[in-house]
Amino acid sequence: MAHNNAWANHRLLSACAALTPEEFAAPRQSFFPSLRATFNHILWVDRYYIDAVARADALRRYDEPAPDFADAQSMRLAQTASDKRLIAVCEAQTEASLAAACILPRPNRKPPPSTTANVLEHLFQHQIHHRGQAHAMLSSTQIKPPQLDEFFLAGEEELRRDELRALGLPLR
Repeated sequence: MAHNNAWANHRLLSACAALTPEEFAAPRQSFFPSLRATFNHILWVDRYYIDAVARADALRRYDEPAPDFADAQSMRLAQTASDKRLIAVCEAQTEASLAAACILPRPNRKPPPSTTANVLEHLFQHQIHHRGQAHAMLSSTQIKPPQLDEFFLAGEEELRRDELRALGLPLR
């Protein structure tokens, strides 16, 4: 899931890189008002959840300014770094660590109980949800939205070889 997530982010943000910063920030119809706002939200939430899963201080994210990358190229570089961190965190998991409690600290309220596996599942669902919105917003530009729902299975790596290499991900 972490590899597929990184690939989909790379593919979508690479397509968005053809947009000017003004087009990237232009108002569009969706949950967030622009591609820029949507992708910056995805990154902020990723960092928060990855910190929680990595047992780092996730609550500090509430005290830091939210990311605000103004163009798709700088956004793609920041998201790729986050995705690589997520891959490393996922690769370090064991059955025991996935079943262990994971605290999602919230300011001014009790953190909801969860396991590491549940937090990771939600992180991937959150990404898919907002990537879909960004994909739809991209369709209102002159850029053709890329295919994101191809199979990501063993034996089909050659279809994505160049993108996987660009991300430093192994062919399986």
